[in-house]
This record gives sequence, structure tokens and C-alpha cells, in this order.
Amino acid sequence: MIRDPETLDALLDSVRRFVKEQLVPAEQQVADTDEIPADIVRGMKEMGLFGLTVPENYGGLGLTMEEESLVMFEMGRTSPAFRSLFGTTVGIGSQGILIDGTPAQKDKYLPRLASGDLIASFALTEPEAGSDAASLRTSARRDGDHYVINGTKRFITNAPHAGIFTLMARTDPANKGAGGVSAFIVERNTPGITIGKPDKKMGQRGAHTADVIFDNCRVPAANIIGGKEGMGFKTAMKVLEKGRIHIAAICVGVAERMLADALAYAVERRQFGQPIAEFQLVQAMLADSRMEVYAARCMVIDAARRRDNGENVATEASCCKLFASEMCGRVADRAVQIFGGSGYVADHGIERFYRDVRLFRLYEGTSQIQQLVIARNMIREAAV
Repeated sequence: MIRDPETLDALLDSVRRFVKEQLVPAEQQVADTDEIPADIVRGMKEMGLFGLTVPENYGGLGLTMEEESLVMFEMGRTSPAFRSLFGTTVGIGSQGILIDGTPAQKDKYLPRLASGDLIASFALTEPEAGSDAASLRTSARRDGDHYVINGTKRFITNAPHAGIFTLMARTDPANKGAGGVSAFIVERNTPGITIGKPDKKMGQRGAHTADVIFDNCRVPAANIIGGKEGMGFKTAMKVLEKGRIHIAAICVGVAERMLADALAYAVERRQFGQPIAEFQLVQAMLADSRMEVYAARCMVIDAARRRDNGENVATEASCCKLFASEMCGRVADRAVQIFGGSGYVADHGIERFYRDVRLFRLYEGTSQIQQLVIARNMIREAAV
């Protein structure tokens, strides 16, 4: 749903210029230093990128899912690390508070998240609980007006920079399933929190992940999201459903960037006396990529509109995330192939994108988890 086309167009133009003029020129610097320059971070805050999905009455832009997807198409046309810095705040880090938080929780945290003064992380994955999120072991034991939290979270995006963590922990040890899990807002400066060393990853340098260790960390009972135990897994699934459309939109944007670079190279690069773009086998790779990017873009817009209309889009969100992330990987592979030997060295940056986009098939639910979600939803609907 697009509320005000003129205002949205102005935002998209601003993001498009920001990507072209500031982010793309800084891609190699970020890859070399593993850090996003401070002036770029300030620019993101000034543009309101940290508050894209936070309602206007809390200082954000309050974008609909369709509007957010269109912005992510533009943000995807540069290194995914830039989006990652504000993506957890826009998505999985803040949405649990927005969707299920109490009025007091929203008033306290959402304005600071929208301004970028506070970065949020989503702490769900553990050393032995990733795809099987309901089996998490991090515990939260009630002790008077507090919960005492113990456990380790793994691969937590933006953990080194986070001011708060949306934490999933087991409050009912007798309930080994999803019903025993609750969601908490845990502030970074709470005693008992230790952040591990940043992970050394295959790609996405500049986007940092790390372990977060909770050792007898005392969190006020008022910080349980929604004020009620046992709702954490449901909150996580609501957040991830939205996040999957968001990630799918990023996949589309990155694929469009890689395809544009591959096309430009194919037009310029000459072999056998002509541009390689004139060779039909190269044309086939370009055409297949364009077709798949278009299909993914249409899927994202359709799912986003359905969600904006209040429909249950759990299946559609998983379809988007599965298809778009797998598509992005195929486009990356074809782009390297079109670049040939030049695509395997770092001069053109396409090898960096090749490594960066591999992560899309893993986080926010692996491709295999998306397949299970889609199939199980189909079977459940058929039984009604």
C-alpha cells in the first residue's frame, strides 16, 4: 500500500542518490576496513533510515510493507553491509516491541530506535538452536520483580553496536516447546552481558555479528514484551514473517545491481572482434537473470500488498524469501561467469557480491526452513 506517492517518490529519490553518491563509492573502503565510516552512519540517521518502519508518532517514517520494500530495492543496489547496520533496528530488532510491546515499552524505546540513537539486535539463535528455534536453552527465571537470564546467543547481527537486545528465553522449563519461550527487552548496559569477538565471515565485511553471553543477567519483569510470559515464540514468528519480505526485497535490489554490472561489462568486453554481449550464450545468462529478478520483484510487491491489506502472508513471505534469495545466488554466479577471470579477482567487486549474497539463503530462516514452512502451511490449509 502506497499512502502518498509524491512523498514516497521523494524518499526513493533521496535513497537512490545516497546509494549512488555515498555508499557505492565507499564499498571498497568498507570491505578493506570492515567498518562503515561515521559520516555515512550520520547520513543514514539524518535520512531517517533507522526509523523507516517506526510509526510517525514515535518519530519514524511509518512506512507500509510495500513502501519499505521499494526502499529496500534501492538500498540493495550497494553492499549489503550498509543495509545491515540499520536493518535489524528497522526489522527484527524493533518490530517485536512495535507489534506486541506494551504502551510503556513503545514510548520508552521506539523514539530512540527511530532516531538511530539506539540500535537493536534480535537475539534468538543459539549454539544448538537455530532453525529449531523452539528448542532454545537460554533461561529466564523469575526472581521477584526481575528475571535472571542465563545463556549464549550466536551470530547476533549488530551485537557489537546494539543498545538493546530483543531476547528470546525460556521462562517455563517444564514446557520444552514454543509455549515456554518469552521475549524480553534487554538493555546493553545490564550487568552480566558479555559480547564476544566479532565473527570472521565469508562476506559482508562491515556488518558485524558476535556471540552474546548472559550470565545471571537481571532484567526487570516490566521488560517482558507484551507483559506476558509464553508469547515470545509467537512474537518472533510475526517479526520474522515481515523480515522475510524485507530480505527478499534486498535480494532483488542486489541482484539488479549485479545484473547491471554484468551487462555493462558484457557490452564493453570484446572477444573475437566483438562485445561478448553479442554471444548468444552470454545473452542467455543475461536473459535468465532478468527474468528471475522480475519474478522476484513481482512476488515481493504482491506479498507486501497482501500484508498491508491485513492478510495472513506467512506462506507468501516464505515463498518470497526462498525464491528471491536463491535467485540472487544464481544471478551472482552468472555475473561471475560473464566477468570470466575478472570476476574471480577483486578488481571489479563482483566476487565480493558473490560472497556477500550467500548469507541471504541462511538468515531469517534457511531455504530448507522456508520449504518446510510453505509445505506445512499448504498441508494445514488442505485439512481445513
